[in-house]
Amino acid sequence: MPQRRLAALPLALVATAALAAGCSIEISPESVPVPFSVAPTPSGSAGVPKYVCTAAYKILTDGAVRMAGYIRGDGEHNRQGLRDTFNDMAAKLNTEAAGVTDPSLKQALGEVSSDLTAAAQGSDPKAYANGGFQTVGQKLDDACPSA
Repeated sequence: MPQRRLAALPLALVATAALAAGCSIEISPESVPVPFSVAPTPSGSAGVPKYVCTAAYKILTDGAVRMAGYIRGDGEHNRQGLRDTFNDMAAKLNTEAAGVTDPSLKQALGEVSSDLTAAAQGSDPKAYANGGFQTVGQKLDDACPSA
């Protein structure tokens, strides 16, 4: 009996794939939830590097998801959306940095924030999104404690 069930499973998967092969679903990137979840920072842990690093990586991840809605187009609306996203991420990183006492983490957060601010003020924010943004989070790696 178990062998019949195992034989039916691939058949069901093939049938589902065949039915879905002709389907196309359009989903707006803004409607997809961010694939990252973090509990609020306990008040006694504000400024603790582990929590600040988690928050910083979440800010960058949320921003990347938000940027996905603007990266495909070349119009002014898309460029402004990217600029607003970069400015928003920079402001949130500055807020995190304000409560940090660790000098190396504070400096790393400042460097990432400065990069994002420069990208927001640049003439081609899409170039930064496709270039420097891909590695900007690595500036935090040395300052953030490993879990």
